[in-house]
Amino acid sequence: MLQIYRFLINIVLILSPVIIILRLIKGKEDLKRLKEKFCLFSIYKKKGKLIWFHGASVGEIQSIIPLIEKIEKNKNIKKILITSNTLSSSKIIKKFKFKKVIHQFFPIDTNYHSNKFIEYWKPSASFFIDSEIWPNMIINLKKKNIPIIILNGRITKKTFKRWKFFSKFSKFIFSKIDLCLSSSHISKFYLKELGVKNLKYFGNLKFSQSENDKLYKFNDLKKIISKRKAWCASSTHYNEEKFCGLVHQKLKQKNWNILTIIIPRHIERANKIIRELKKLNLIIHTSESSKPINKNTDVYIVNSYGKTKSVYNICKNIFLGGSLINHGGQNPLEATRYGCRILHGPNINNFKEIYNYLSSLKLSYKITNKSQIVNILEKLFLEKNNSRKIQIKLNKIGYNILQKSYKEINKFY
Repeated sequence: MLQIYRFLINIVLILSPVIIILRLIKGKEDLKRLKEKFCLFSIYKKKGKLIWFHGASVGEIQSIIPLIEKIEKNKNIKKILITSNTLSSSKIIKKFKFKKVIHQFFPIDTNYHSNKFIEYWKPSASFFIDSEIWPNMIINLKKKNIPIIILNGRITKKTFKRWKFFSKFSKFIFSKIDLCLSSSHISKFYLKELGVKNLKYFGNLKFSQSENDKLYKFNDLKKIISKRKAWCASSTHYNEEKFCGLVHQKLKQKNWNILTIIIPRHIERANKIIRELKKLNLIIHTSESSKPINKNTDVYIVNSYGKTKSVYNICKNIFLGGSLINHGGQNPLEATRYGCRILHGPNINNFKEIYNYLSSLKLSYKITNKSQIVNILEKLFLEKNNSRKIQIKLNKIGYNILQKSYKEINKFY
């Protein structure tokens, strides 16, 4: 099976120029940094102990920020290398102004490139976040006796069945993991079945919060929210924005002063979203616009990264996207930590345990159609938000998970 995987990943390498051109056209790649994916590094490695974290995209990287903040204080660690696959995640890292952190794009997982990556960076320990399992990289790290740790380990039922079909290969790969801190009880079970030997569950790292949250001053938006009934659709995907536009129209029939805020999961889609919503005769304003907000604005679109938490700080009714489509939902914890109430669609498999917990606290509400979300939002507009006590409770849970996770991974570097 390993030989088949290596054959297929080499096919990906051959096709990579075409894939990259398509991604450049879509604005998903940085032309100046493409070489990093082929182990042509843009940063010179300095002497000293380096530890390495890898996460696929924005969500995975954000989940380890509190850990990175603690590790930066460790005098024995000279550099912290973070790799990711997406352009958006690289932009998020820049905003934190870390002193020891350097970012590179994750290389294509061929045997040659994974070996070259390890030889160049020589990490003292490697940390893979969420569901990032790369066979060649894991095999070659093990050959070099570099500890392999999975943080917030997550395996969906669908992915578990795929790995289980190749049971010998899965045990060969997963048995090489030195420690896995799982994100849920069900993921812990799946990972054990796949061959991970050292498994622990403290809770989902996404409960933890950064010590240095810097909020953008949305003075214009804050002013308009104070005068209107507002709700926010965050991390939306294709077709969910149109759904939100139709919901806005329904709400507007009863409440003339409704404001809908949309934060798309991928901001490069902003222009398409604007065109789609204008077809519904809605007045649009974007966060990057230099013009003042029109008093008749229907939809405010946040079309830049790093401002989501700032919106949660001033708007307390949040619909989380990726849940009406077959995506698996988005992490609701960031919003609840700011005292928000969550609405979501039926497809939340990625965060099922968390949503069950939030539902028990009456902080989340499941919707399946426009009428449902309209009815729930109208009730929430009339209620007082008394989530401060729960907010404190969630922050305490997050602090405990962070402390236990940090203590555990400290043993490996």
